[in-house]
Amino acid sequence: MGRMSLEEKIGQMVQIDRTVASKEVMNKYLIGSILSGGGSVPAKEASPKVWIDMVNEFQEGSLSTRLGIPMIYGIDAVHGHNNVYNATIFPHNVGLGATRDPNLVKRIGAATALEVRATGISYVFAPCIAVCRDPRWGRCYESYSEDPNIVRAMTEIISGLQGEIPANSRKGVPYVAGREKVAACAKHYVGDGGTTKGINENNTVANRHELLSIHMPGYYNSIIKGVSTIMISFSSWNGKKMHENQDLITGFLKNTLRFRGFVISDWQGIDRITSPPHANYTYSIIAGITAGIDMIMVPYNYTEFIDGLTYLVKSNVIPISRIDDAVKRILRVKFIMGLFENPLADSIFVNELGKKEHRELAREAVRKSLVLLKNGESADKPMIPLPKKAPKILVAGSHADNLGFQCGGWTIEWQGLGGNNLTSGTTILSAIKDTVDPKTKVVFKENPSAQFVKSNQFSYAIVVVGEPPYAETFGDSLNLTISEPGPSTITNVCGAVKCVVIVISGRPVVLQPYVAVIDAVVAAWLPGTEGKGVTDVLFGDYGFSGKLSRTWFKTVDQLPMNVGDRHYDPLFPFGFGLTTNPVKAY
Repeated sequence: MGRMSLEEKIGQMVQIDRTVASKEVMNKYLIGSILSGGGSVPAKEASPKVWIDMVNEFQEGSLSTRLGIPMIYGIDAVHGHNNVYNATIFPHNVGLGATRDPNLVKRIGAATALEVRATGISYVFAPCIAVCRDPRWGRCYESYSEDPNIVRAMTEIISGLQGEIPANSRKGVPYVAGREKVAACAKHYVGDGGTTKGINENNTVANRHELLSIHMPGYYNSIIKGVSTIMISFSSWNGKKMHENQDLITGFLKNTLRFRGFVISDWQGIDRITSPPHANYTYSIIAGITAGIDMIMVPYNYTEFIDGLTYLVKSNVIPISRIDDAVKRILRVKFIMGLFENPLADSIFVNELGKKEHRELAREAVRKSLVLLKNGESADKPMIPLPKKAPKILVAGSHADNLGFQCGGWTIEWQGLGGNNLTSGTTILSAIKDTVDPKTKVVFKENPSAQFVKSNQFSYAIVVVGEPPYAETFGDSLNLTISEPGPSTITNVCGAVKCVVIVISGRPVVLQPYVAVIDAVVAAWLPGTEGKGVTDVLFGDYGFSGKLSRTWFKTVDQLPMNVGDRHYDPLFPFGFGLTTNPVKAY
């Protein structure tokens, strides 16, 4: 650092989006980091080689600077390498929380790291360790649970992404095991899951004890596991924006918890300190940098940020010691992860993307994440496991043959997509057709009339309905309903024939009005590309084992309602989940 000019130091603190990056920009402005925002890809359906070539070209710009400090490239890999065509898409965190299996999550972390390395990228904005306390929040599916203890257990994914921290490691110092691993990012610090009515980026009203006992515990575990970076939340705590909270970023995270990695802002995070955003950018820079943020996800107007920060340091508004702290942390992570030794990506990992073993792992995760909420009218007459041999069965519902709906938000595009052309995977309908006996006739009708169901002699029906894909604020919802025509599909089908309803959603949704008419209900969350994980348990090749990691409410008027609350009257309580035994194949 003694060799670095102010310009070189400030460049390290800047992260820009790939759409404004080039070899020339990296070289001229000495930029420290690039990211791909949600859906920001070099080309539609780009191959790993196209990704690698892009990342390396940017890197060559960084390596051709005076000091040749490599840039670090970050991407949202929040349920597998989800921006990339043909990558394995794992269940979203809400489903993984229901598995209660930290070792499974660790293996998912390791598989994700390999798929990310397949595209030449070495840094992921994961895991999200939010504790979602209100399902009306559009990011609730990115949270493992409403219970901080489950979230703490699931930080084991960091050991999968970054590698197992050595026994003699100094606590709080970041660790990345080598070229098969990536730098991770615990997010969003802190209280992102506790906002009023679940409004995204809003205000978390809580006393210090509540903040530390509900929203903070996941960070303790993440830091102990050597997490490389921590991302600050857009939200506020008791009216103060987290992006300007010096007490919690510098005072608590850096000084009390002794976190030694770097702190990164969220997308235009410092802009949003003011209302409206970017209203007083000079104030935003002072507030964010003084609070202790080390790397700023600008991500577009980087010259404005560089000029602004340079001026503030030269005029002694921001001390050089604050800049040195930031740069030291950023360089520490780059050194620890081996970026200086191996700045350029090679293609040794390209075959890891979407490989069979990773899809098998995702399928196992789907099986373990499904929660059986109802199984027949009484315990002695269970509906599941379903028989594979039947003359004729009906499959219905908007989500039965829709890979995009099954994957949810943060898949290929930021907001996710509908339909079956987004990437490779198996829909629940295809999985059913592959699983039942060849002689069983499978009839698929997305939204059949009651008359159609009655006039056909179906042995049973499988109805797959739920929510459309969404991410962040677009997912905020005050009514939490199954999307149309789901409710009428349930009524038409289940009123006429024995039926199983599979709910594809990022959170508990309104089910109470329909439960009585349905024979069996499965909460499938957002399972991802491996639809066969659903049929594995539906037809009894495996048993159901998932347990709710969230309270399933009766009506939205009850919200927020979490386990341990005084007035706790759920439709299905936290921890609930019926089990089945696998059927022996004779």
